[in-house]
This record gives sequence, C-alpha cells and structure tokens, in this order.
Amino acid sequence: MRGVAEKKSTLPSWKTVKAALQSFDRAGLLGLVQDLYAMDKDNEAFLHTRLGLGSDQLAPYKAIISRWICPDLMRSQSVSISKAKKAIANYKKAIGEPTGLTELSIHYCEESFSFLESCAFEDERYFVALIRMYD
Repeated sequence: MRGVAEKKSTLPSWKTVKAALQSFDRAGLLGLVQDLYAMDKDNEAFLHTRLGLGSDQLAPYKAIISRWICPDLMRSQSVSISKAKKAIANYKKAIGEPTGLTELSIHYCEESFSFLESCAFEDERYFVALIRMYD
C-alpha cells in the first residue's frame, strides 16, 4: 500500500503542466482558458480582474467576503473566515493593486462590524481574524 507522501510526489507539478501546454496551438489554448472560465466563478472573476474587464472588478470579491464574513443566519449560512480571506488572496493573485487590497480589507472589517452589530456572535477566532485584518 502506498503512503500519503508517495501519492503527493506522483502529482504533476507546474513544470509538467507547462511542458504539456507547449503542445497546444492558439485555438487549443483559448479553448482551455474558455473551459476554465466557464467552470468556476472564481476563475471568471480572476480573468476579469487580470484582464481589466468590467466596471467593478472588486464586486465579486466583495460579494464573497460578505457571504462568508456576514452570513444570513436566517438561512442557516455559516461563517468562514478562511473563505473570506481567500477572496482577498485571490484578488492579490489576479492583480494585487494596493488600493484594491485596501478596499477589500476595509470591506472585510465593515462587514464584520455589521455582522457583530446584528447578532450576539462570540467566536474568539472571528475577533482575532478581525483584529488581524484591521492591522
């Protein structure tokens, strides 16, 4: 039986993927990007941001932050600090403009305060994450 360490080492690396992409022609590469775009909203937001498309490139990231940091408790939605922070990290990977990062961080803090005002939420990890973001 193979161990976890052995399984990880058999996964293709970026170097392997890059070599495989060398065989693609322009149409094949565009088709691959189109499939990635259609597959996931995060990919769509990434491409819009990276390519400077749309009037409000921060909107999808703000929506993700709002969903996970200020959930609708009446719909039994849960809080996920990591998913909210991942939206900021994804923006940073896409373009990482300091003004956009600042705006997303402020939005995170504002949504946190809004959530705290609306309910009696007492999770120490939530408060620690808020303080770190505020810093």
